[in-house]
Amino acid sequence: MVIFNDMGKSLIVQKYGGSSVANTDRIKNVANRIASYRKKGHSVVVVVSALGDTTDELLELAGRITDKPSDRELDMLISTGEQVSVALLAMALHRIGIDAISLTGPQVGIITDRTHTKAKILKISADRIRLELKKGRVVIVAGFQGMNADQEITTLGRGGSDLTAVAVATTLNAGMCEIYTDVEGVYTADPRVVKDAKKLSVISYEEMLELASLGAQVMQARSMEVAKKYSVPLHIRSSFTDKEGTIISKEVKAMEEVLVSGVTANKGEAKVTICDVPDRPGIAAVIFKDISKADINVDMIIQNISRKGHTDLSFTVPMAELNKTKDVMNKIVRGVKAKGVVYNNEIAKVSIVGVGMKTHSGVAAKMFQALASKKINIDMISTSEIKISCVINKKYADGAVRVLHKAFNLGK
Repeated sequence: MVIFNDMGKSLIVQKYGGSSVANTDRIKNVANRIASYRKKGHSVVVVVSALGDTTDELLELAGRITDKPSDRELDMLISTGEQVSVALLAMALHRIGIDAISLTGPQVGIITDRTHTKAKILKISADRIRLELKKGRVVIVAGFQGMNADQEITTLGRGGSDLTAVAVATTLNAGMCEIYTDVEGVYTADPRVVKDAKKLSVISYEEMLELASLGAQVMQARSMEVAKKYSVPLHIRSSFTDKEGTIISKEVKAMEEVLVSGVTANKGEAKVTICDVPDRPGIAAVIFKDISKADINVDMIIQNISRKGHTDLSFTVPMAELNKTKDVMNKIVRGVKAKGVVYNNEIAKVSIVGVGMKTHSGVAAKMFQALASKKINIDMISTSEIKISCVINKKYADGAVRVLHKAFNLGK
């Protein structure tokens, strides 16, 4: 599918991750790639992440000042990384004779809610982008950032440049959204963990959304929600080669023939267990209402069988939100008259994903048997129509991915 803008040329949105613009040589390489698209007659809008590990370095700087920086000031700090990369890329394009302009998220009209560090996009006007495209320019947009109704700078959370690119592609009705990274596409498992991991030529929005939310670091989960909702055509590929990558598209009947498409592990979560919670109606609602008010994302939830009027309640949260969770839990435990709370940050969530699970039985049993064969104990289990996740000890995560990859014959 190719959709044309009002200049009669096909419009492509490209996103380049931090590894693709990690240094000046790589920035020049990206500029040359963009120039090749221009020579083919395409109009190009580019979304860029911060250089290399810049965001982590900025967060580390903040940590040297205080262990509890305000979210508002964090956004002011970490949004600067993308402003550096877009300006340098514009300069690299000017150097080779390509007219280009760099713009921040607020300059292109990316309006978000008032949440800092993980804001949600409410709308994009994109009038400035259209104006610059009409002038024949390459438009370079700072990823990961926007502005709320109070004219405060906000950021979109880890991997937020993916969300910027997909949202811009949706707004502009682009013919293709290309996501450039340091790998050649989406694999059946992390190639650094599984040597015979296989690149997928195509994967469904639904599967990619599950993989992204379960720890695969190729796409941000929220960006996949938008792509799925608006059927944005996506191509995940490497900025270091010209090889075809992975196309993310609507599910087709042939996809159901593949039982499992991928295996992933997420080592970035912690388990919280509230001990001896009074077992009465409404108690879980009270607990998770207070957690929700603190804007903490809860994933898996398990409640044990009641014993003598009390039960244990366990759930997982992102590791980055553990300190915030601890602050909230002290109040919750007192409020519901529980005996205490236990934290475990030595866990990992290993998952299998595949639309073929909808029409095949015995998948869970096969997964559990594979883990048992390596004496890997399961703490928690969560399922959906196309995925099964197990919480295990973090030290077994890589081994679990490898044994599951082999059990479902996903190798080359």
